Amino acid sequence: MTTSSESAAAAPHRRFDPLRGRWTLVSAGRDRRPWSGAAEAASPPAPPRYDPACPLCPGNPRGAGDDRNPEYTGPFAFPHDFPALRPDPEAAPPSPGAGAAVDPPPGPAGGLLRAEPVGGVCRVLCFGPRHDTHLAAMSDGELRGVVDAWLEQARGLGRRWRWVQIFENRGAAMGASNPHPHGQVWASSVLPDEPAAEDVNQRDYLRAHGSRLLVDYAATELAAGERVVAAHGGWLAVVPYWAVWPFETMLLPLRPTSGLTDLDDDGRAGLVGILRLLLTAYDGLFGVPFPYSMGWHGAPGGPAAGPASADHWQLHAHFYPPLLRSATVRKFLVGYEMLAGPQRDITPEQAAARLRAQVPAARA
Repeated sequence: MTTSSESAAAAPHRRFDPLRGRWTLVSAGRDRRPWSGAAEAASPPAPPRYDPACPLCPGNPRGAGDDRNPEYTGPFAFPHDFPALRPDPEAAPPSPGAGAAVDPPPGPAGGLLRAEPVGGVCRVLCFGPRHDTHLAAMSDGELRGVVDAWLEQARGLGRRWRWVQIFENRGAAMGASNPHPHGQVWASSVLPDEPAAEDVNQRDYLRAHGSRLLVDYAATELAAGERVVAAHGGWLAVVPYWAVWPFETMLLPLRPTSGLTDLDDDGRAGLVGILRLLLTAYDGLFGVPFPYSMGWHGAPGGPAAGPASADHWQLHAHFYPPLLRSATVRKFLVGYEMLAGPQRDITPEQAAARLRAQVPAARA
């Protein structure tokens, strides 16, 4: 079903997500329903430039053993003190007091209950030394340092591990445990469900059409324009046609690019510019530091991955912000969403128009 923004706002309909092979129910206008439910806390007071109690600030102890951060001046990565994955899944956890490794309970041979070991590593990536900043507020040089750090993590870990998930949780509403600007990198020996679905659908599309799914999608969105938030430096920020979260966006390069490590100097510079535009638009929407979870999806790696195996992949980042109608009212994926399927309360076209209005004109 192809629909204009006008007809989309008039009647409930569903939209297909070709990247993951699922449908999203669009029920425009539900954001106006009366609300007396949970509300997010007001924006917290501005943090200090340096917090002596912060385990991520330069020179501070991290609270696990005797580890102390160096006096770092740029992006700084270190092994997660409480990792969800370990290089040897059968070894005892390295964290103090974590106890010995416990094997998963085995299921009957050939039965429904299955378990298997998963190896990997988890790292924390501090974006910079200042406790009181965030990506959109950084200088171009500082933001480029973060981009380069993402590439370094992807390149190094991708040589060994099948999947490298680089992500950031910003704000308490999205589970950030510390306001210091930072993200994480989890690398695993297996391909998790979300990228596995994207891998299958992108591969099938290339086989059927001879081109990359997301390259064709970017061209379609640029031609339509109504879901585009910003285009800059060879990059596109768009509210996907099939978006689930109210102000969800996707960030992708316009030319074929399989992963972060394929970005040249111009690609990295363009990424700095589009990141600033998108994140500034987010923060301007409700006049608060906009919470989100974001992460990069690129071609899977590991020793078994060859150059040809990445031909179907197009690098992209997903941004999933929870806020719906104000700085204090968020979207909850509960009830119907958990039991039946994804549903959104405003059209992607409406969301894109509101974000686009916040894009700094001088940089767009």
